[in-house]
Amino acid sequence: MSGNEEIPLMPIGREQIHKLESALLIASIFSPRVLEELENPRERLTWIDSLAVAAAALAREKAKMSIPQIAEELGRAEATIRNHLQGKTKAGQIVRETYERFLREGVRIQLPAELFREKYARLGEGAETEKISQLQSELESLKARISEYESKLLEYQSRISEYESKLRSYESRISHAKQMLASLIETITRLSSEL
Repeated sequence: MSGNEEIPLMPIGREQIHKLESALLIASIFSPRVLEELENPRERLTWIDSLAVAAAALAREKAKMSIPQIAEELGRAEATIRNHLQGKTKAGQIVRETYERFLREGVRIQLPAELFREKYARLGEGAETEKISQLQSELESLKARISEYESKLLEYQSRISEYESKLRSYESRISHAKQMLASLIETITRLSSEL
């Protein structure tokens, strides 16, 4: 449906009925009341179906079809069609209000960008806030782990220094023992040559 396309409010023939039905359905779906109801995922399909039947019924009523004809064409009970047309259902009320707005203001279907921006920006902010909170939590966890690793690293460096010190001490002792052994061997060799 382009913006320049004429939507008849008293349709004649199938094509015009379908144009009015589509306009009623789309405009009704984007009404603030319906958008609020559509937030519940359990009710979403029921709402869309009810609005579609109500829009189809009203478009056919405006084309002067009888309730039995409408019910047969849509495959719904006459009572269901009657309830929608008499505004006894929420979907019927909303579609009727949309039709009355079309009568007053003309058929204008505007996607409520401001409504989306305002309503769903808060969801984005909430999601961003949640994401930021999650990232901050992860950052704190990583900082704690880094601190723990730094502490362990210092402990290991201390142990390495301690082991290096002990190693130097052992090397010194071994060097001293080698000197004593060499001196002892020299003494034994000299004594054995004197005997």
